[in-house]
Amino acid sequence: MNIASVIVDVPAMRTDKTFDYLIPEKWLGSIQPGMRVAVPFGPRSIQGFVIGIKQDTEVNKLKSIIEPLDLTPVLNEELLRLGDWLTEETLCLAISAYQAMLPAAMKAKYEKMFRRLEKDSSSPLAELFHGKEEMTWKEAEERELLLTLQKEVKKGNAEVVYIVKNKANKKTVRVLEPVLPHDHLKEIADGLPKNAVKQKEILQYFLHSNDKRITAKELSDSLGTASSVIRGLVQKGFLREINEEVYRDPYEHHTFYKTEALPLTTDQQKAIKPILESIDSEISETFLLYGVTGSGKTEIYLQSIQKVLNEGKEAIVLVPEISLTPQMVHRFKSRFGSDVAVLHSGLSVGEKYDEWRKIERKEARVVVGARSAIFAPLENIGIIIIDEEHENSYKQEENPRYHARDVAIHRSITHQCPVILGSATPSLETFARAQKGIYTLLTLPKRMNNQSLPKVSIIDMREELRSGNRSMFSTDLFDKLQDRLEKKEQTVLFLNKRGHSSFVMCRDCGYVLQCPDCDISLTYHRHSNQMKCHYCGYECYVPNTCPECNSDHIRYFGTGTQKVEEELGKLLPQARVIRMDVDTTSRKGAHEKLLTQFEEGKADILLGTQMIAKGLDFPNITLVGVLSADTMLHLPDFRSSEKTFQLLTQVSGRAGRHDKEGEVIIQTYSPEHYSIELAGLHDYDSFYHREMQMRKLGSYPPFYFMALVTVSHEDLTKTLGVTDKITKFIQKRLSSQAVILGPVASPISRIKNRYRYQCLIKYKREPELPSALKAVLEHFQQNKNSEGLTISVDVNPYMMM
Repeated sequence: MNIASVIVDVPAMRTDKTFDYLIPEKWLGSIQPGMRVAVPFGPRSIQGFVIGIKQDTEVNKLKSIIEPLDLTPVLNEELLRLGDWLTEETLCLAISAYQAMLPAAMKAKYEKMFRRLEKDSSSPLAELFHGKEEMTWKEAEERELLLTLQKEVKKGNAEVVYIVKNKANKKTVRVLEPVLPHDHLKEIADGLPKNAVKQKEILQYFLHSNDKRITAKELSDSLGTASSVIRGLVQKGFLREINEEVYRDPYEHHTFYKTEALPLTTDQQKAIKPILESIDSEISETFLLYGVTGSGKTEIYLQSIQKVLNEGKEAIVLVPEISLTPQMVHRFKSRFGSDVAVLHSGLSVGEKYDEWRKIERKEARVVVGARSAIFAPLENIGIIIIDEEHENSYKQEENPRYHARDVAIHRSITHQCPVILGSATPSLETFARAQKGIYTLLTLPKRMNNQSLPKVSIIDMREELRSGNRSMFSTDLFDKLQDRLEKKEQTVLFLNKRGHSSFVMCRDCGYVLQCPDCDISLTYHRHSNQMKCHYCGYECYVPNTCPECNSDHIRYFGTGTQKVEEELGKLLPQARVIRMDVDTTSRKGAHEKLLTQFEEGKADILLGTQMIAKGLDFPNITLVGVLSADTMLHLPDFRSSEKTFQLLTQVSGRAGRHDKEGEVIIQTYSPEHYSIELAGLHDYDSFYHREMQMRKLGSYPPFYFMALVTVSHEDLTKTLGVTDKITKFIQKRLSSQAVILGPVASPISRIKNRYRYQCLIKYKREPELPSALKAVLEHFQQNKNSEGLTISVDVNPYMMM
């Protein structure tokens, strides 16, 4: 078996197949499927994944593998098969599927080098290379030698080599231990000259300490010695220095006190029973745990995991990125200690890599993380939990466009284990499946200790305006804010910013400042007094006069968190406010720091965007104010009512979770909309029935599946022409039951100077659709005339923009 089938790191349709390489004799038997290798591909060397090992090939002349990049496979057999399934399901390239399963640190870095071929040491080329064999591309660039060296490459005196470098650096520490036996060491310490005080101290330390090994840092800290003294003892051969690998621990400064399982309420016992039975009988079953906010879903997760661990198996818990709060991590770490590995975007590349290796080495049995943690390299999964399963962030928006829920269910079939989908506001698709009996429905209808759900008042902001209140706070909300300050209770103010931002508009002619490269208004950033495009990054300063009519009545509209904070400062100067938004939480650890301050009572009001809507559980929060409930209602997206209902229910759930009663005030300009009305009543069931009628009328999920094809190019006519061709081609391949809409301009019709058109397919059963979509991708990828054209296919899209 000396031939490896390799998928190479070239993300293109033409290379989306395996290439055969010869395994050099020295690595026979040690190269296995799932390992990464460096292979020659054209003029360069690149990274590839070994998919299989075989004896025969149809290729006459094989190139050899350059070197393995791993000692053991980084993708186990199950993940390799999962990669095949992902490419089928999401129509992505195999290389994209495998890359998605690994931490960023393991994506290869390619370094280009110039290597000298002529060996004459007195030649001008030897002088250029300073007598060395190689020079990095960067050095050649800095010394302005690129042109000269490229000429030498043409003459055959030098070559360009691509070196595959692993980005993943392991963290090591210097550890010291004595080389000589105890008696010998004592003799040496006694025989040292009088002025070698520090050297003597170090040897005495090893003679009298129980630690036979210590890190160099600990030694110099405890004895106050310089590293040169330690180096001297190593050079003399008295001590040995070893570089030992350590993990970067993002939670090393936290203390976690062990918590025990809590007694379950009758509802919780009823809900957990079928889960535990499913674990016992080792069958793949999907449960929807539908429980109001604060009904104790987390305790069910924790006890189900405990059962799985007792049986020697492993668990994956997914939580939305936004609610991977320190509080959430704390709950799992306190219960399962060092058995927990955490994977989320707040960690550095190195920390993520170390957490991943902990899982791979079977040193962690519970993985808590955001979307991509679903690919954790566990080999004996006993349960998979997806908390807040309705969250959009479980769907990846670039290739491979997978939904973590689908991957979880697929993995659960392999491992024959249960999946729990938990939510107070399940997505319509999930709830419909539970109603049909595809998923098993478990309900928690009441809050813990029978706490009542908070009382919700809906305030019509149009009435406030009519009565002369121009503030962003309704009279009612303002009175309640003052009341909470007097009672020393805490408030959460939520600003629904998604799909709504501060823009600049001329009051005289109505001109709105647009991005010159995208069809979208620019967003005003107050701290830098700049306008920014959130799609392509274009920036400019705010004009003093209107570019259209020269009026100086040009102002920014829209409410940002900074503006709310200023208004609070004017109206309630005594209130201590913590603001949480993209600007205040971009630094590492800032998110956690701000929440800790709020938990410790160092602020009265927590003001923020999306990131404060979920996962917070503080006893002193008794008031929640939603400043703009309807900004999402008016987006061109069939899920906008559902997203509004979910968000309002989630944010209301932050109030009155303990012994104090909670109150919620929702300010809106559309109080009559059913999603706002029913969120105020905490009535998911009525919302579900209303929304299902709307979906049926519009032929949307869960009644239909969908696929979205988006075409973009710099030339408008080409974009439209190609989308039209694709639409007609797909139409021919599908039955008359399928609904095909398009070609039509995308809701954001131009981004980075590229026009965007789309075709939307709604269908129930179309066995021909996957092959038709694949044919579209292959044809346009390989067609010489499709220069600069990008085509993306999203099966069951979540972003319609």
